[in-house]
Amino acid sequence: MAYRVLVVDDSSFFCRRVKDILNQDRLLDVIGIARNGEEAIKMVAELKPDVVTMDVEMPVMDGITAVKRIMKSHPLPILMFSSLTSEGAQATLDALDAGALDFLPKKFEDIARNSKESSELLQSRVRTLASKRGLVARRLGARSNTALNSPGKTAKTQVFMTSSSLAVAPATAQTKLEPTFTSVRRSSGKEYQLLAIGTSTGGPIALQNILTELPEHFPHPIVLVQHMPGSFTKAFANRLNQICKITVKEATQGEQLVSGCAYLAPGGKQMLIEGTSRSARVEIVEDVSRDHHLYKPSVDLTFQSLSKVYADKVLGIILTGMGADGKEGCAALKQKGAKIWAQDEQTSVVYGMPQAITKANISERNLPLFDIAKSIMLEMRIK
Repeated sequence: MAYRVLVVDDSSFFCRRVKDILNQDRLLDVIGIARNGEEAIKMVAELKPDVVTMDVEMPVMDGITAVKRIMKSHPLPILMFSSLTSEGAQATLDALDAGALDFLPKKFEDIARNSKESSELLQSRVRTLASKRGLVARRLGARSNTALNSPGKTAKTQVFMTSSSLAVAPATAQTKLEPTFTSVRRSSGKEYQLLAIGTSTGGPIALQNILTELPEHFPHPIVLVQHMPGSFTKAFANRLNQICKITVKEATQGEQLVSGCAYLAPGGKQMLIEGTSRSARVEIVEDVSRDHHLYKPSVDLTFQSLSKVYADKVLGIILTGMGADGKEGCAALKQKGAKIWAQDEQTSVVYGMPQAITKANISERNLPLFDIAKSIMLEMRIK
C-alpha cells in the first residue's frame, strides 16, 4: 500500500511539480494539496496522511505555526521546504524545533527541469519519513522530565526537547538489524584527546540533545560534521552556541582546535584536521580535485583526517542519518585504535549511517540518544 502524502505550498506550480514527482513513485500517493498552514491543519485532520511536505513561508498561516499545531493534534512526519538564505536557515531550524523531522532546500530550477537526481532525492526522503509515522505518534506523546527539570537549561532548549521528544523517548521495541549493546556503565580507562560526531537526517535534534548536556569545562575539542547546505551551518552553529555551555562555532580556515569548543564543518565544503594532536588546526577544502565525495561536508573525509592526527585518542560517534557516510572514516579511526559508537535504531530518525557501521562491526556500542551524553562523560571520566 502506498504512503499517503499531503503537499502544502502557496505556489500552484511548485505543488503541481511536487505532486507529479511523488506520484511517479509507486510507494507514494499525493492525496491532497493545501495552500497555507491553516488549510494544512484541517486537511491533516480530515485526510490523515502518513507524511506532509510543508513550505516555510506562506500566507494566512506560515509553516512553522502549522507544524506546531499539527504536532499537538495529529503528530506525523513533516518534511520542510526552505529557501537557501540566512532567513530560510533560521526558519528551518525553528521548524525543526517545532517538530519537523527533516528539510530540503527549495530549488525551483531543479523542480522545473525535472532533474532525475532531485526527483529521486525527494521521493527517497518522503518515503523514509512516511515510514516513521507510527514512531512519531508514539514518541511525541512522551516527555523527558529530566530534560525539562534540569537546572541551567534555557526555555528555548526545553521547548526543543519537548516538541522533539521523538529524539529522547525511550526505545520500546527490540531491533532485528543490530545487536543489543548495553549502555556505558564505567570508563574503559582509555585516554582521549578529541570527540568527533557525524550525522545527517535528524542530526540537528540529536546534536542539540547531546551538546546541551556537556559541561563548560569539557576537556577536549569537539569536531562536528552535519550534512547541511552552506547557508545553514553558520546559523545552526550560532543557535547551538546560544543554548550550550560549551562554545559552538562554524569552523574557519586555519584556526587551532581548543578544548571546550565544538567546530561545525561548514556546509558545501570539506573540513580536514591537520597538524599534530598537540597543535591541530582546521583546513577547509574547496578544490574539486581533492573533493570526490558525495557529501559536502563528508564525515568520511573529516574522520579519516582525524585518524592521521589523533590516531587512537578519538571517541567517534555516528548519529541518525541517511546513507553510509562515516563508515570509511570510522574504519580508519578504529584501525588506529579509536573507539566508535553509534546511535541505536529506535531513537534514530533514519537508521542509515549508524546501521552501516554497526553491520560492518565497526561500532563498539549502540546507544539510545538519551544515553549518549552521559556515556561520553563516563567514558572520558569527566566530572
